[in-house]
Amino acid sequence: MEYVTLNNGIKMPLVGYGVFEIPKEETAKCVYDALEIGYRLIDTAQAYYNEEEVGDGIQQAIQKLDIKREDIFLTTKVWVTEFGYEKTRASVEESLKKLKTDYIDLVLIHQCLSDYYGAYRALEDLYDEGKIRAIGISNFSAERMADIATFNRVVPAVNQVETHMFWQQYYLHEWMEKYNIQHEAWGPLAQHRLKEIIDSSIVNAIAEKHGKTATQVALRQHIQRGIVIIPKSTHKDRMKQNLDIFDFELSQAEMEQLKTLDENKSMWAEYDDPMIVQYAMAEE
Repeated sequence: MEYVTLNNGIKMPLVGYGVFEIPKEETAKCVYDALEIGYRLIDTAQAYYNEEEVGDGIQQAIQKLDIKREDIFLTTKVWVTEFGYEKTRASVEESLKKLKTDYIDLVLIHQCLSDYYGAYRALEDLYDEGKIRAIGISNFSAERMADIATFNRVVPAVNQVETHMFWQQYYLHEWMEKYNIQHEAWGPLAQHRLKEIIDSSIVNAIAEKHGKTATQVALRQHIQRGIVIIPKSTHKDRMKQNLDIFDFELSQAEMEQLKTLDENKSMWAEYDDPMIVQYAMAEE
């Protein structure tokens, strides 16, 4: 596994396992399988409603495999309904119980909505208290990211945003680098548009040259840009395949070819689009 170093000095795996939309009844086993295969970053959220099951999977791995809690980088996110200083503190304490841990490696503000300033300041205090090793944000535009980084005590360590072949996020990535905020991609395989990646003649030509799959090329593009990725699969063979991307390197010419697939727009709603409020509220 390769790692990135966050702006507070802690190390974060470059490839992790995401559990968004994994059924509760499958989550513990999937997390256990991911850790057995070699993943060391597990990403969940309050809004995924599977924190307890993630905690179960981690505990099983600690008990049965040669893995220590400190070997695992655990991420969760505070949902909009829990924003505000006191509510956020209480929700993180609840997440700690559900995840069966006395600290969380990274906690993110899930959306740039409601009282996210109060929520962020609660995370700052929990960070000072050692209950969180790093704090960050998710789905923040460049402007909102710059705002929260400038007017708070702790600069976010991570901004987790939609990033994939069809929205490569070069503009936002540039601003993350300026603020020394780590870019993390959710949906790195473009979710419902995965088949378009698999069928792409450009991606397949590159994959054939390296003896890899189209999905491995898509994931490799991200990590070569220094972007942390959290692909999801419930199938153990695909989990392995998604992790098997460290033994080849894309050339600059190949990276430029893949860049031509960038449509520079979200598959859902961009973070400065008012419709993002409607999408967020629909998740309640």
